[in-house]
Amino acid sequence: MKLIYRGLLLSLLIFTFACSSLSEKDTADTIFINGIVYTVDDVNTQIQAVAVKNGMITAVGETSTIQKLKGENTKVVDLQGKTMTPGFIESHGHLMGVGYNKLELDLMYVKTYDELVAKVAEAVEKAAPGDWITGRGWHQDKWIERPDNMVKGFQTHDLLSAASPNNPVYLRHASGHAAFANQKAMQLAGVNRLSIEQLSSQVEGGEIIKDDLGNPTGVFTERAAGLVGRLVPRDTEEKDDQALEMAIQECLEKGITSFHDAGSGQAFIDRLQRFKAEGKLGIRLYVMLTGRQPELLDAWYEKGPMIDPDHFVTVRSIKLNCDGALGPRGAWLLEEYTDRTGHFGHETLPMEVVDEVSAKGLELGFQVCSHAIGDRANREILDRYETAFINNPEGAKDHRFRIEHAQHLSKEDIPRFGELGVIPAMQAVHMSSDRPWAIDRLGKQRIEDGAYVWQDLLKSGAIIPNGTDAPVEPVDPIPSFYASVSRRTLAGLPEGGYEPAQKMTRDQALRSFTIYGAYAEFEEDFKGSIEVGKAADFTVFDKDIMTIAEDDILKTKVAMTIVAGKVAYDAGLK
Repeated sequence: MKLIYRGLLLSLLIFTFACSSLSEKDTADTIFINGIVYTVDDVNTQIQAVAVKNGMITAVGETSTIQKLKGENTKVVDLQGKTMTPGFIESHGHLMGVGYNKLELDLMYVKTYDELVAKVAEAVEKAAPGDWITGRGWHQDKWIERPDNMVKGFQTHDLLSAASPNNPVYLRHASGHAAFANQKAMQLAGVNRLSIEQLSSQVEGGEIIKDDLGNPTGVFTERAAGLVGRLVPRDTEEKDDQALEMAIQECLEKGITSFHDAGSGQAFIDRLQRFKAEGKLGIRLYVMLTGRQPELLDAWYEKGPMIDPDHFVTVRSIKLNCDGALGPRGAWLLEEYTDRTGHFGHETLPMEVVDEVSAKGLELGFQVCSHAIGDRANREILDRYETAFINNPEGAKDHRFRIEHAQHLSKEDIPRFGELGVIPAMQAVHMSSDRPWAIDRLGKQRIEDGAYVWQDLLKSGAIIPNGTDAPVEPVDPIPSFYASVSRRTLAGLPEGGYEPAQKMTRDQALRSFTIYGAYAEFEEDFKGSIEVGKAADFTVFDKDIMTIAEDDILKTKVAMTIVAGKVAYDAGLK
């Protein structure tokens, strides 16, 4: 009898252990319940709850169903009716720039030249003589009033220099495609009326703006900005770490779970890997190698793409800067600027380089992402991509080559994006910020035919990943989502929006920040939608951005950001 009893007891223990193991296996680490959840699956199914285990989605459905997966150690997050979407993906930004925008003078919200000078004067008071004053974000076309003295659409340095006689000043334009320097900085760089012609010949693809007497005004566009910029002291490792930490936190606070970094070097990649090893990375990074460093590209051609099995630091693309921006009139156009006769912008990279890098990219597995804003630049790049695809059809089967910005296109070139499978990586907020003055650059007909033509591109079969180009614009995706569906400025103008036929639907706008962003980095099978087997990356908003009144979108706040199943940011909103 004792043997029988022991046998029964052993069987009971085995059964109990098996049941407990099965229960542990089937329960979730975290369940998110009572939400309005947009999955962005094929039909954007709406659900209430999600279960997560080991950073991955294990179940989706109604709250009552998902609650059954609650175990003894399961964390329960009650969304209390808030809206959950897949984690928002910033598809074109500059991560270190986001951080440094917090460490330097932030001129993004400056409304007049006098206000800019006042901010510099304030910084001078805190600086020692000889210290550099640096900043970014000014944009003369966004000022509510223009200074009396302007040359080729830009302010001159006189007031700036008077406020900072003993400190060199270097202020980058919001677009990153021009800079403004004071007299002291130009003196250190050797830029004056006598040297200007010789220096201009050294910076082809850029311009030193000068007045009628031949004196430099302090404004340098495109490659010419390097004449002064190269003198700015290099940042320290400690300051770089601080900038990265601040940028990551800013992204999390704005609901960003993944970030496409548009052109960086090896030091940045090394820093990301160190942050990952130290558990400080926080968001997922997709890095484009800067094409401004040929030796960097050669090194990566030798070792090939780095695709992170953990999906946190992947390097498999190359960024080429092929023209300038519309604000400083550097975008490369087929026809002259409406507001500057005889000027067509700048080709900032020889097109032969696009040929070479495109061929190498297809051969070695690198995606090529080319900055192009003007219609001439877009056509030239499409031509060169097409040639590369024809020459290497095997490599071109799933190339996903991109054009970054694709802001102004010729009508003839719009269908080519879908036909060639080229991704127009666009930032809808640029339309909101730039459209009021862009018409001065291009004129009404070119604006209507080819500027920010989202619906025309989508109808061509192209997908549009969205973003902000931070720090050109704030990294907050809400203004860009609003611009996508309203085509209005952030002040709500004009009524009905600019060129309203090009508005995105809300479903299209949500996809542009989620699954389309994932596709643009070859990650659509891993993230970008809330489906079983995908990463548990979510953004939670305090309002339902898919149904609220259009005017209320800009009032929406991020309530929570979840990366790999863990709450990385919680605003504590009730």
